[in-house]
Amino acid sequence: MGESFSAKQAVRVLAVTLAGLLVVAAAFASVYTVTEQQQAVVTQFGKVIDIKGAGLHFIVPLIQAQRLVDMTTKGMMIGYSSEQSTNSAYTVPTESLMITRDFNFVNVDFYVEWRVTDPAKYLFNSSQPEIILRNALQSEARAAVSSYDVDAVLTTAKSEIQAKIKEGAQEKLDEYNLGLVVSNVSIQDTEPPTPEVVAAFKDVENAKQSKDTEINTARTYYNEEIPSARAEADRILKAAESERESRINEAKGQVARFNEMFSEYAKNKEITRTRMYLEAMEEILPGIKVYIDSGAGDTMKLLPLEPLEGGAQE
Repeated sequence: MGESFSAKQAVRVLAVTLAGLLVVAAAFASVYTVTEQQQAVVTQFGKVIDIKGAGLHFIVPLIQAQRLVDMTTKGMMIGYSSEQSTNSAYTVPTESLMITRDFNFVNVDFYVEWRVTDPAKYLFNSSQPEIILRNALQSEARAAVSSYDVDAVLTTAKSEIQAKIKEGAQEKLDEYNLGLVVSNVSIQDTEPPTPEVVAAFKDVENAKQSKDTEINTARTYYNEEIPSARAEADRILKAAESERESRINEAKGQVARFNEMFSEYAKNKEITRTRMYLEAMEEILPGIKVYIDSGAGDTMKLLPLEPLEGGAQE
């Protein structure tokens, strides 16, 4: 009887211990914590019933379950890898090699930032949402690059290509209803696939830079010389205008004097003619010498005369 009682007690103790462990395990399973960077998707018999934010939360064990989703912004490298074991040049040719509109090959590496906007859709609308995101980005990248010539892809069209990739990939993600958003697409590098082509494109780029330098030099010279030339032209125009006004005023004065003289002449022609003759002689005679030649012949010659002032000349 004693041995039977001891066995029953041992079974009871074991049962109570197991029950206690189950209660503790259930208690631990029913409590979970969500951080500021996370959201929790709560399901009941596999159906989403709630989404919880940061804090301490409870669920009913065995009936309900929760899955935590990181809501922070994440990065994705396409066309290259941070692991050297992938390739000696860190590139992933299957992702980076693309063809341009003018049928040239080019390697394009870009970095994508994305985040989850709807954790329930992210978890249950697809089993591999990140793979779908990567495929959508690669598809849009190839489509964008194929719409530009190689020169534009390597130089001026990078910002346009980035915008097209982001917009196209987001349209696909919205169509698939994955609960993801692409926040930024940044091209890290673009280069031809072979060293020979790289060298040729570098020469082209150097030529373009030399062209830009010459253009900037010419513009600088233009900006320096044109104001000076305009100032000189303005000075010449002002001098010409001043000369014009001076000559016009002089001509007007002469016309006025002529009209005045003509008015006097019209009143008394003989007196005015004599006065004008005398005035002309006053201006002419002081500068000449007159001599009277009374030599043979009937003609008297007038030669320059010395002034009579100062006595007779010998």
